Amino acid sequence: MEAARRGGLSSGFVPTMGALHEGHRKLIQAARHECDWLAVSIFVNPTQFGPEEDFDTYPRDLDSDLAMCRQLGVDLVFQPGRDEVYPATHRTFVEVETVTSHLCGRFRPGHFRGVATVVLKLLNILQPDRAYFGEKDAQQTVVVRQLVKDLNLPVDIRQVPTVREFDGLAISSRNQHLGPQERRAATVLFRALKEIRTMVLQGARDAGRIRRRGLRLLSQEPLVEVEYLEMVDPETMQPISQVRGPARAAAAIRVGGVRLIDNLLCEDAGR
Repeated sequence: MEAARRGGLSSGFVPTMGALHEGHRKLIQAARHECDWLAVSIFVNPTQFGPEEDFDTYPRDLDSDLAMCRQLGVDLVFQPGRDEVYPATHRTFVEVETVTSHLCGRFRPGHFRGVATVVLKLLNILQPDRAYFGEKDAQQTVVVRQLVKDLNLPVDIRQVPTVREFDGLAISSRNQHLGPQERRAATVLFRALKEIRTMVLQGARDAGRIRRRGLRLLSQEPLVEVEYLEMVDPETMQPISQVRGPARAAAAIRVGGVRLIDNLLCEDAGR
């Protein structure tokens, strides 16, 4: 990217863990549209997985990933090895406080420590003008924006809308682990979030009542185990008791052992 900067070109960066899908395609397309020079990283980051999580079974398909990058005109695919990112002498990690205390941060201790550390390392290595993240991982985007602000990094963080299947299920690399029955059951997550958004549009303001309605819908699907469902401030990801402006309904569920997350921004258009 240094050559791009010397040539006065704008540079973009899409960090990924590989197993690229249509959601990643939209990220890359958005970056390609806005930037003269584009890098994509492929690195399954071990430090954001807990000891009982799916690091070893996380989907990996490098040939397919490289084919998509070529098709979309990516200029550089950065595929570091684990020892490059975390050499034996590595001792430094990054903690972003408060915004990581709820939602995924509560149920995945150390997850955002790993995310913040690897994102900082990748941004320092590639030094892009813009970096692109998906709205499905809204809490991650807030964490990265806080990191960039607090550490005075000269990069603009862009968020790209969630890409969904025909039935509303947010596209995720982990979806391929769902069996047919589990795949059908997983659609209840988006239905619950849509119901919450409708309630807000119709004037509901009590976050507790809104949340209970969403939980009732999720409980109707016996294959689904709810990890969390919360109404939060979209800027801080902190739980709210009353909807007084834009709010984000965020949830995580497990279906057949597969963990899925999703969220929707809820805003009364008449305000």
